[in-house]
Amino acid sequence: MAMLPLAQLYARDVPDLRPPTGADLLQVLWCPFDHPPMSFMPRTVVFWRSEAAVTDILTTPPEPPVVQFDGYLPEPCLLAPEQITEYPNPLELSKDVRAQLGDWSMWQAAGGAVDSRYASYPEEFYSADLSVAPGWKVGGWAPWGYTDPRPQSCPACDSAMVPLLTIPTFEWDDSTRSWIPDDRGDREHTSPSSVRTRPEGQAVIDFFRAQGIEAHDRGRVPRDARVAPLGTDTVPRQPTAVQIASGQRQQLYICPTSPEHPHTELMQ
Repeated sequence: MAMLPLAQLYARDVPDLRPPTGADLLQVLWCPFDHPPMSFMPRTVVFWRSEAAVTDILTTPPEPPVVQFDGYLPEPCLLAPEQITEYPNPLELSKDVRAQLGDWSMWQAAGGAVDSRYASYPEEFYSADLSVAPGWKVGGWAPWGYTDPRPQSCPACDSAMVPLLTIPTFEWDDSTRSWIPDDRGDREHTSPSSVRTRPEGQAVIDFFRAQGIEAHDRGRVPRDARVAPLGTDTVPRQPTAVQIASGQRQQLYICPTSPEHPHTELMQ
């Protein structure tokens, strides 16, 4: 049965891709069926390739005669990668750090433009607006919640693995609307490498670095750059039409020592 193309990413467009030597292109395919008992989600295959070596390009990729679920047949999409800054899932933080996140005075002292609506529950501001960006992404932090955090070890060399690609059901939901990308044509385009962190963002980054936690500092869409105001949903939040289980995310991990080693995947 033919496997379906899921994602094709070029290193020139995604600085955090970090391909192995000699490769500058990542291709991810999947089988559109669950594979129990190991996983109730499609099984993926990862290919690292050189763009220059890809000469015989198919204009119509092969398709399987059937798929298990409609959500396993991705809609073709053209990506516009954007670098962002995100922070660890609260489950990965120490009890002391979580307590500080629940202290509104700490946020005020940081000098950031924190939404005052979160004054009664500041930890929700962290979870919704700063921690683990929703949507399709390369790298970043793991979206724990479906399970508790658990290390992923390389099956070939036992090295600690790192996230490669997150395959979500939704790009955002009502609690994470500040992450909606700016697709409007009236904002000057900046390439991922030219994004700069604003002062209030740097204050939060400095706080986490003081706790020994390295933030994924990659710029961020400001709150005033939403494509739609809160309370509306004029922009499709499921452009790929992919659905993982009842709305979860499928995450691929790779070995940082050798990306050619077998990857692992889990559902969150």
